[in-house]
Order: sequence, then structure tokens, then C-alpha cells
Amino acid sequence: MIYALIDQLILYALEKKLIKQEDKIFHINGLIDLFKLQEYKQGKKISKMTLNEILNALLDYACKNQLCENDNVARSLFGVKIIGLLTPKPSELISQFKQYYQKNPKAASDFFYQFNQDCNYINNDQIKKDIKWKTQSSYGKLEITINLSKPEKDPKAIAKAKENKNTYYPQCLLCKENEYYAGNYHHPARQNLRILPIKLADENWFFQYSPYVYYKEHCIILNQKHTPMKICKKTFERLFDFLKIFPHYFIGSNADLPIVGGSILSHDHFQGGSHTFALNNAKIEKKYKIKNFENIDFGIVKWPLSVIRISSKDNKKLIEFADFILKKWKNYNDKNVNILAKTQNTHHNTITPIARMKNSKFELDLVLRNNRTDEKYPFGIFHPHEHLHNIKKENIGLIEVMGLAILPPRLKEELELLSDYILNNKNINTNEKIKKHTQWVENFLPKYKDINDKNIEKILQKEISKTFLEVLKNCGVFKRNKKGMQAFEKFVNTLNK
Repeated sequence: MIYALIDQLILYALEKKLIKQEDKIFHINGLIDLFKLQEYKQGKKISKMTLNEILNALLDYACKNQLCENDNVARSLFGVKIIGLLTPKPSELISQFKQYYQKNPKAASDFFYQFNQDCNYINNDQIKKDIKWKTQSSYGKLEITINLSKPEKDPKAIAKAKENKNTYYPQCLLCKENEYYAGNYHHPARQNLRILPIKLADENWFFQYSPYVYYKEHCIILNQKHTPMKICKKTFERLFDFLKIFPHYFIGSNADLPIVGGSILSHDHFQGGSHTFALNNAKIEKKYKIKNFENIDFGIVKWPLSVIRISSKDNKKLIEFADFILKKWKNYNDKNVNILAKTQNTHHNTITPIARMKNSKFELDLVLRNNRTDEKYPFGIFHPHEHLHNIKKENIGLIEVMGLAILPPRLKEELELLSDYILNNKNINTNEKIKKHTQWVENFLPKYKDINDKNIEKILQKEISKTFLEVLKNCGVFKRNKKGMQAFEKFVNTLNK
């Protein structure tokens, strides 16, 4: 059976053009060595299998023959090692990408995205397990995902990780050194990762896709240097240079401060893709003219968070304006709405920037953020408040700012348990896994006269969507009430002084 599986894998690699016919024996011998075989025999013909079916069967063989530990992490490491043997070298891929780019940028990104799927760096079978839905709100269609595509470590794997020395190479998951890295119990395998070099603001950056695909063509743009994230004038230069390379994509950055920033603040990076978020379609609710920047369109966006949108065909002038706004905001105080730019030596104000091309103009959304905490809100004044932590406790980064919730995988099991407890009138507070949801359920349950096994899933999804909207409102530095909007306008007026 092992030879038949090797035959299937080689055939798959040839069909997807991961390898060339001239290199067939070379790659067969590589697989023979990996599986500790003494020879190669033509395998018996078996029904055609998908790539993941082939890999799972090969992993079963490896575990049975003690070539691989039989736990989730070990299987993942060995599985990537298998496909890594058939993944082209970076130089080959870069050459192919350049050929496609000569046609047009979209042809090049389409090629690279398909390649990432073919070599299983983007594992579509795993991603299909994610739970997704959309919900209409007064701010457009918000999107919710319960992300299950990240592999979950089992207790055996966790114990194994303690035995393995963490070398801190690569320094983080965004470092260029991840390319073809074998991985270990502390770090995922990346033998099938390929990264493309690009120039942004005369600096060396790299372009890759995310293996977890939170949205359509989710890509990551990473600095060659392992350097902390910093929002500054150079950030805007990089954003617009990226749009010149990939005008069909958006690009944005997490904020550069804890609480309001992303999960990896130690390595400067951006995220992009071809997805259309609710924020993209959000309308300008009030326009302004700003002194010295009269030719740039400027307005406040109708959105739960505090968003300024500026646009122009002149990207250089737009960079100057964005930098001007950033500097004003970083030093802005308004105690009436809890905004303090600095306490002691700690800075609190920053921006989440998002850039795109629209109607032949450069368009830039500047989302105003503040990461201050106090006694009432120890997790963050402009962060999901504690009564929302049963659904979302983590940082609200770039993706959620745009209207797509990335919710923790624990919710899948918790929602299944909640359905059972609600339908059978059980006491939620008696179950440790779901007792955190007690108050949440008690608040919305009276609104529904008829709850049954046919509508319980939709009801829970509807209430989660409402909670996500409340999360976004919590993160808005200027609340969408009379006091908050007056305060927002007060800040805008400072731009004319």
C-alpha cells in the first residue's frame, strides 16, 4: 500500500506542477528515504485520492512503523515534511511569479494563491471546518467566524513540548526564516511555505498568504527585519507602495500598542487580501475641508468605531495628511470622553490604518484607537468589557475593526452544550464549561417565545452577532451618541488649527 500512496502523491505533484516529469525519480527517492524503504516498487492501482487522504494514509503508515509519534502535532509536522519534499524552491517560484506578473498583478496573485493551496500550505479541508455566518446591522453586513482551522494540541503533545528545547529560531512566526523550517512542538512546520520578496518604501519586505485564511486571499506582508510594529509616516508610504504592486488588494495594519493591537506586535507586518468587508462599504456621514489639505476628500465614517476616511489620487499628499492626523491624534486629550494621550511615560493613542484603491483613487481609513485602562475597566476602557468576555476577550485587531469577528474555537463546543441546556431547561450555571454564559443567556432568553431544535442555532448566532456589535462599540473612542459625536467633531476641528 505504501508504494501505491507514493505513486498517488507523485501523480498529484505532477498534475499540480509542483514537480517536473524530469525530476520524478529524484522525488520518489526522497520519499523512499523519508519512509525508510529499501527499494521502490510500482504500487497496485487504487482509487484516486485527494491530497489530504493521501497524506493521512501516509501518516498512518508512518505512525504504525514508528517513524512518527501518533499525536496531532507530530502528525502535522511529519505531514508538512512529506509535502515539503515536493514543493519547489523559492527561486523557482519567484521566477514563475514574475512571469505571471508581466501579464498583470491579479494573474500573479491568482497563481501564487493557487500554489499555496496546491502545496497544502492553505489546507482547504481544514478551513472548511470553520463556522461562518453573516448578519445584517445598521452598519452593514457583519461577519462572524468561529475559527477551527488552527491545529489543536492534545495533552500528549503539550507534554512533549516541555521536553523539546525552544531555540527561538525563527524568532517569531512572521520571520523570513520560517521558510522551509522543519518545526517542532513549539513551532509549526513550514517546509511548504514560500515567500515572495517585494519593495516597500525602498525597504525589503516579503509577501505570503496566511495558512488560516480568515477571509478571501488573506495575505501577510512582513518586514525583513524582526522589528516591533510602529505606526508612523513610513507606514503610510509602505501601504501605498503595496497598492501600486497589488492594486486589486486592500492592505492594513494592526495598531502598534498592546490591548488595541494585534497578537504579534514584535514583528512589523501588514495584512491584506481581496475580501470586501462591511467597513469598505460604510458611508461617509459628514464631510469636512481641512486647511492645507483642501483637495483631499475627508469625512467621518458611519461605523461603530471612530473612523476617518481620506482619499485622493495624489498618494504623496495623502501620506502627508495621514501623518498630520496621526501626530495630532497621538497627542490628543479629551478627559470628558476618557481620552488621555499619555499617563506618566506610557503613550495610549494610536491608529489602525487600512488602505485600498477605489474609483482610481487611493483611499485610507484611519481608525482612532486608545489602549488606556482604569479600575473600572482593567482590560481596557476601549476594549470588550468584561460582560462580553464570554464571547470575545481577545484584542480587537485589524480584521475585527473592519467588521469580521474571529471568535475562539472553544465556542463550538460551548454553543452545542448551550443548545442542549436551553432546549432541555437545564441549569447552565452547573456546567463549568458554559457557566460563563449564564448572564448572557438570561438576558436574551425572555425575548423568544418559541425556542426549538430548529431555531436554536439561529437564535444563538443572532445573539452572538449582537454581542460582536457591542464589542465594536466598546472599542470606539468616540461613542455614537450626542456627547461622543460632538467630541469627535471637536477633534476634527483641531485639524484646522
